[in-house]
Amino acid sequence: MIRRKPHRAAAPAAALAGLVLLSGCALPGDGGQESSGGPAPAGRVAGPFRNPDGTRPGLAPVTAEAERARARALIEGLATKGRGPRTGYARDAFGHAWMDKADGVPFARNGCDTRNDLLRRDGRDLRFRDGSDCVVVAMTLDDPYTGTTIDWRKQKAAEVQIDHVVPLSYAWQMGASRWSDAKRRRLANDPLNLLPVQGRANSAKGDSGPASWLPPAKGIRCAYAVRFAQVAEKYELPVTAPDRTAMARQCGG
Repeated sequence: MIRRKPHRAAAPAAALAGLVLLSGCALPGDGGQESSGGPAPAGRVAGPFRNPDGTRPGLAPVTAEAERARARALIEGLATKGRGPRTGYARDAFGHAWMDKADGVPFARNGCDTRNDLLRRDGRDLRFRDGSDCVVVAMTLDDPYTGTTIDWRKQKAAEVQIDHVVPLSYAWQMGASRWSDAKRRRLANDPLNLLPVQGRANSAKGDSGPASWLPPAKGIRCAYAVRFAQVAEKYELPVTAPDRTAMARQCGG
């Protein structure tokens, strides 16, 4: 496939939150979905402890034992509670999708919506719509969840979706139903909680927690658990006890 140069260099980072589908759930490794995952592009993808605000691209594996110990401590410090009912949940309770006006998170009010902010953050070989330096129409994505490389075109938009690492429905059931509208908008548009990933993987995840779904690429699972924990800690969200156990296990706990 021929890759054309973008109209300009990719702007640093942003927040993109793609389709979060709230049905479906795949168990880790179910149906031969696990993979070892390919290597992250050198010098570009950031590990979760080196990217505390989510403004750097991608999600690099956590492999050093000191960082894995740090990961276990973070995860073990999370509060736990049972998952409440989904009654009253609606995507609009977290603001309209990909709004640029969720104050209090990086890239807010920069003139580009959250979805395109995140595509610009994580994509390579970006191409923009004519006359725009915001709307991405083509790119190459190194998908952290599957370890594959996706040559994406807007004509097949669903091939790349924006995953809420902590799903909005999950957050609702764990206490976000009682939050202010402003706090819910922050969670939905915070780049720390958003990753562009393969659409099929995101659809399989649905609103599952880590006890029910983990990325197919096994090498990224500790990093995914850390990112899930970072978001939960930042927003003072408890997780379920099985989810906390599953997260710790990915990092050697």
